[in-house]
Amino acid sequence: MTGKSAHTILIVDDHALMRNGLEAMLASDPGFEVVGVAADGMTAIRSVAELQPDIVLMDLTMPRTSGMDAIVHIKRQYPEIKIVALTFHKEEKYIHATLEAGADAYVLKDDSRTELFNALNNVATGNNYLSPSIVDKVVAGYLSGGDSATAKPSWEVLTRREREVIKLIAEGKRTKQIAEYLSLSPKTIEKHRTNLMRKLDLHNVSEVTVYALKNGFVTD
Repeated sequence: MTGKSAHTILIVDDHALMRNGLEAMLASDPGFEVVGVAADGMTAIRSVAELQPDIVLMDLTMPRTSGMDAIVHIKRQYPEIKIVALTFHKEEKYIHATLEAGADAYVLKDDSRTELFNALNNVATGNNYLSPSIVDKVVAGYLSGGDSATAKPSWEVLTRREREVIKLIAEGKRTKQIAEYLSLSPKTIEKHRTNLMRKLDLHNVSEVTVYALKNGFVTD
């Protein structure tokens, strides 16, 4: 245990080695205390309700409920909790969508230890933070007239629930399994499935899976 002034952190990542590594790294700084870990977005949402951490260190691409959807939910319920997105995604569409979802900082997994602590210290004091390796890209997008910065990725036409469904379909879950996981009826899941396929002009499960892979909903 660290002192009372330590900022409490929840680590959310679907890879055990990453969680363990981050936990060990944070243990070296008395200013932070890891109070919990989670392996997916749904578990993160439940853990936040239970633990009320000061900061959530959030991966974006995880099984079942994604980090981005978890950010939206957490910020809606607990706007005072700071969220640091920790990801491999460098594309502008992910950066902007994550910040719009409510993340207070965006750090890349191939950044240095120093950058991660810079992000944590900044959000702990009420500031936002962007990894230096993506700042130029974000600024260039705005200075170029805003086209790349304001262009919406196609999946933004989907509702949060539809994004959850497309992710679960691509992970190989059947309608009944999806319904059980999301606590909805199979009929409701089928409706979401029909709507998302219509919006994205997709016609079968294979196309849904390819789309999900290309757009970072799931990984190979």
